[in-house]
Amino acid sequence: MSTKDAVAVLAGAIVIVSFIGTAKTPPATAASPLGNISGTLPGLAPLTSPDDRREARGLIKRLRVKGFGPNAGYQRTRYGGNWADDATGVPYARNGCRTRDDLLARDGRNVTYRKGSSCEVVSMELTDPYTGRLIHWHKDNADEVQVDHVVPLNYGWRMGAPRWSMTKRLDFANDPLNLLPVDGEANEHKDASGPSGWLPPRRGIRCAYVTRFAQVALKYDVPVTPADKKTMLAQCR
Repeated sequence: MSTKDAVAVLAGAIVIVSFIGTAKTPPATAASPLGNISGTLPGLAPLTSPDDRREARGLIKRLRVKGFGPNAGYQRTRYGGNWADDATGVPYARNGCRTRDDLLARDGRNVTYRKGSSCEVVSMELTDPYTGRLIHWHKDNADEVQVDHVVPLNYGWRMGAPRWSMTKRLDFANDPLNLLPVDGEANEHKDASGPSGWLPPRRGIRCAYVTRFAQVALKYDVPVTPADKKTMLAQCR
């Protein structure tokens, strides 16, 4: 190889290294909601292309709208035990692991388990889709990462879940499509809000978030409020 050729190769290598080090792309593990209808792929990647955003608007337009029903009778136990592995019709169902651990393992990196267990996650790294924050999580500070129901259980209750079978409520509460491990503080701010009351602080993820919300609502035939539908469409313009 000539000196001139060697310099060209070296220059190319420098360009490649520089690109890798500065690229501002979603985490390698994050999946687009449009390509993740099972909910088994990790994370939540932004929707940025015009075609993807158009497809997202198409999903949102299919949502039924209605006002909130009463909150009477709502309790978490109406959806089964907290993270119990007793759903039947969703991925990870009855695999011997608690639903929360399934989701931490799905979305976390450098996951470690309690000694002697292939289920119980005790530490991991998580890039929170809602804030973009990199969280070095350990079970000693369990609430730093919470598993969010994208369509909140209380929202579902006020939109018709009292009339569902217990089997459907169990699936809704444990469906990985409806679950994202996220920054605990952000999740607490969300509470049981729909999109008109709360959106992720990270603006670039908002279209993906409302798309995921729409996917869950369509799967379980959950209507949304007119204000929520209007807000959702606005995120994917």
